[in-house]
Amino acid sequence: MVFSPSRCLFTSTLILGIAISISSNSWFAAWMGLELNLLSFIPLIFMKHNQYSSEAALKYFLIQALGSTVLLISAVMIMMKMQMFSAPLSAALLLKAGSAPFHFWFPPTLEGMMWPQALVLMTVQKITPMFLLSYYIVDQALLISIAAMMSAVVGALGGLNQTLLRKLLGYSSINHMAWMMAALLMSESTWLLYFMVYSAMSFSVVMLFHFSQTFHFNHLMNHTPPSPVIKLVMFMSLLSLGGLPPFTGFIPKWVVIQQLCWSSNFLLLVILLGSSLFTLFYYLRITLMSLVLSSSKTKWSIKSALKNKLIIMTLFINLVGLLIPSTAYSFMM
Repeated sequence: MVFSPSRCLFTSTLILGIAISISSNSWFAAWMGLELNLLSFIPLIFMKHNQYSSEAALKYFLIQALGSTVLLISAVMIMMKMQMFSAPLSAALLLKAGSAPFHFWFPPTLEGMMWPQALVLMTVQKITPMFLLSYYIVDQALLISIAAMMSAVVGALGGLNQTLLRKLLGYSSINHMAWMMAALLMSESTWLLYFMVYSAMSFSVVMLFHFSQTFHFNHLMNHTPPSPVIKLVMFMSLLSLGGLPPFTGFIPKWVVIQQLCWSSNFLLLVILLGSSLFTLFYYLRITLMSLVLSSSKTKWSIKSALKNKLIIMTLFINLVGLLIPSTAYSFMM
């Protein structure tokens, strides 16, 4: 993605919208921040000479507009002392975050985006809905628990028959949403740790796919294999995103598992652990194909300096959790 002045402007207003929403003291100001964020992200999705990006931008606009409408109406009713509208408000935030059972728009929209925009949708665009959802975490704990269970099942089963990598990472993001909502039920600091680690893991995987121009399982198989170091990095990044020990991605899941055990929420814990087995299956399926990763449009040989920096950064992200598990755990306490 080329950072033209217009893209820099829209990126700045996107971040400004997030800051306005999470720092606001009224639902109207939070709604304004969400709308600013929405109107800033749509131009970033749209790309000339690409009908799929236009379709993704339209889908994203319609769904987010629906969520904003429900949120605004529910907020007005709550201000009029009608507390029964807190459930529709939470549902609107779940819709904006792409959580089950309101996940129907997320994988198809993600499929029409390029990798950088897909990374923003999977990570940055979840910040505001999750922060606003934390305000009603006590009143809507049951609703959020049900949404977490459904997200775990949908994310695990939905990715089993996918061959498009963007759709597969979309279902993976839905599954990680289940873990993030479970972490939010425990504490905001637990959710923050999980979100930061998940964002770092997603960044490492998406950048590898982006610079190798990989969009489909077939792109992972070629007769011209690249450097073995790239294969190792891809192997580690995918397994770390799956939360397999001893990689960094396991640290936040370990913390969530411990806190769910302490709170005796065993039903949610069993569903999350069971769904992780399915997600690890399709991560391992990609990993086996990534052992022969190559692409006709690969850029590793063109930008060797960028390749070396990305490899070093990815290795650090995947292994830093091994060095500071006690530090990460003390952060949660």
